[in-house]
Amino acid sequence: MNENAKLLNPGERVISVAPMMDWTDRHCRFFHRLLTRHTLLYTEMVTTGALVHGDVPRHLRFNAEEHPVALQLGGSEPADLAHCARLGQDWGYDEINLNCGCPSERVQRGAFGACLMNEPQLVADCVKAMVDVVDVPVTVKHRIGIDKTESYAFVRDFVGAVSEAGCGTFIVHARNAWLKGLSPKQNREVPPLRYELVHRLKHDFPALRFSINGGFDGSARMHEHLRLLDGVMVGREAYHNPWWLAAWDADFFGEAPSSLTREEVERQMCDYMAREAAEHDTPWSNIARHMLGLRNGLPGARRWRQVWSDHRFKALAPHAVMALAHAPQPERAPESESTQALAGLPS
Repeated sequence: MNENAKLLNPGERVISVAPMMDWTDRHCRFFHRLLTRHTLLYTEMVTTGALVHGDVPRHLRFNAEEHPVALQLGGSEPADLAHCARLGQDWGYDEINLNCGCPSERVQRGAFGACLMNEPQLVADCVKAMVDVVDVPVTVKHRIGIDKTESYAFVRDFVGAVSEAGCGTFIVHARNAWLKGLSPKQNREVPPLRYELVHRLKHDFPALRFSINGGFDGSARMHEHLRLLDGVMVGREAYHNPWWLAAWDADFFGEAPSSLTREEVERQMCDYMAREAAEHDTPWSNIARHMLGLRNGLPGARRWRQVWSDHRFKALAPHAVMALAHAPQPERAPESESTQALAGLPS
């Protein structure tokens, strides 16, 4: 433990895993919750259109074990957002978050995401509409600017307008979002990180809560920002190296180091996969993909990932796949494909 570390009250919920499209579904969140009890988890962004016109249970169903869990909404119509925020509260989510940070062209065509930063009064209207109908916190995730706007005044004025509508917590990705010329992946890497602007926001709005997002890959760096801010959100690194999450309750909340092993987590995930298959006919491969980074850095990790990624085993029960993944590798390759499958080796 860093002697200068700021220990947190679990109720503050200030360490979080970012909402990530195609990644942080309910299966991923169940997996992450096995690793950390206190970290705030987020859904993938759910559009208001998907909830107003689509299958609400499919989009909002989650496991009770996931708490605390936040629903991230994408939209720009105050009435629709109010309706969806109320749905989120009714389904048991602990927070409603508005996405004002996604730069993808598809999201822009829907007139929401990062392009909303150009319309702070509209965002304020959206926030007020949600705050008026729910009791859980309404938060906003946004960037420090859009395109090549370098002015601190841009993000300062955005936060000022939106906070007046009732938003008390802002999650700030400390990069600009380029609305043209960069892919979503490039938008997470090319625009430079400017952490100091988030620190200035906290200085200028001390009564508001600010979490910082962008570029975090180690606990020591997170502690540095927790001395100045209210929270840290981690994205890709948490997904690709999930075993890091197993240290967070000790690193940030002062709990005793977890005695949980990777194998115990994997076994519990196998139980979950079997339950999901029985209750919802969910293929185990839809779930196992989220834990492929669990054994990163360990001997045999590559073969373990290959087994869990091999669709030839899809008819096997999850616990049988786990046994194959941990089986000793034969000294020489089997001669037939069927023998290969039994040994858990890829073609």
